Amino acid sequence: MASLLALPVSVIPVLSEKLRHATRPSVIWLSFQECTGCTESLTRSHTPGIEDLMFDYISLDYHHTLQAASGEAAEMARLDVMKKFYGQYLLIVDGSVPVAEGGVYSTIAGRTNLDILQECSAGAAAVMAIGSCAAYGGLPAAKPDPTGAKSVGQLMERGLISKKMLINIPGCPPLPVAISGVLAHYLVFDRFPELDDQKRPVNFYANTVHERCPRYHFYQDEKFAESFDDEGARKGWCLYKLGCKGPVTHNACAVHKWNKGTSFPVEAGHPCLGCSEPDFWDKGSFYQSLDNLETSFQPLNETPGKAIEEGRKLYEDNCVYCHSSNASEFEIEAEKISGLLRDGSIRSHRRLDLSGDQLTTLEKYLKSIK
Repeated sequence: MASLLALPVSVIPVLSEKLRHATRPSVIWLSFQECTGCTESLTRSHTPGIEDLMFDYISLDYHHTLQAASGEAAEMARLDVMKKFYGQYLLIVDGSVPVAEGGVYSTIAGRTNLDILQECSAGAAAVMAIGSCAAYGGLPAAKPDPTGAKSVGQLMERGLISKKMLINIPGCPPLPVAISGVLAHYLVFDRFPELDDQKRPVNFYANTVHERCPRYHFYQDEKFAESFDDEGARKGWCLYKLGCKGPVTHNACAVHKWNKGTSFPVEAGHPCLGCSEPDFWDKGSFYQSLDNLETSFQPLNETPGKAIEEGRKLYEDNCVYCHSSNASEFEIEAEKISGLLRDGSIRSHRRLDLSGDQLTTLEKYLKSIK
């Protein structure tokens, strides 16, 4: 655990002693618009394991999937914990929260998710948003987002729920050790580990999947699989051209993996989908390279409206992985952006293989929204 949390060796005795004598905090786990994948991930935690977490380190008093109680007994248990440990319990949320039409798209015991979250967050000491749905809105928030799915952070920003200490542990699902590791850190130090600008723990999300990928040397040698069953794929070459989003995805999958360190998607031959990044579900095809659209680009008819629409598509398929989904937020003038891409002066964009016509189209779109 000390290693997972990037703590020095000298801390190990203290960590061990504090875990042994730590007061078991009461935990309420709320499941909203989700698939139970985050709970499945938690049950596969092994350092510490789910049994140690539940019986030795925390008091998991409310969890739809894991609790023995149901119906009125389950809801009474939650209310009792909130009353007895007001201001002290840890609130864990997985799944997004629908707010459209009064939140009617997801209810528990006849109450909307938003109503329950408002009630539970008021007395929580801190909130953990587990999974990309709770952290960013997730798949329920994908266009056209009929339920008005919101993340925990968005609800706090809008004043719809109490503002509390918040930590996001994104992923679809998150790594088991990321969940258990952050819980252990909270138990020992009574606070969350250092967070990045998206409130993710840096010890798990500081680096990209690409930086620590076992196929990285093939990327450096420019050896890429071109299809899922070609010679390169069979030799384990880099999956970048098959749409791997590892270069722009911050996660520790390549280090800690799943199922007690057995494997992770890229090692199993599948490109990274970027599931721990905001809006990954709306950022173009999962199987399209970040820097190559010539296979799908069609010559433009000169109608201005069509040119702008094609430019918008180019932006969404190539730029939103690293930049804002709102292109109007760019401070650089549109013609300068396309000029920088043309002369190749930005090293990280040199693999963005857009034709001159495509860059002109992109410039027209950027000008139109300015």
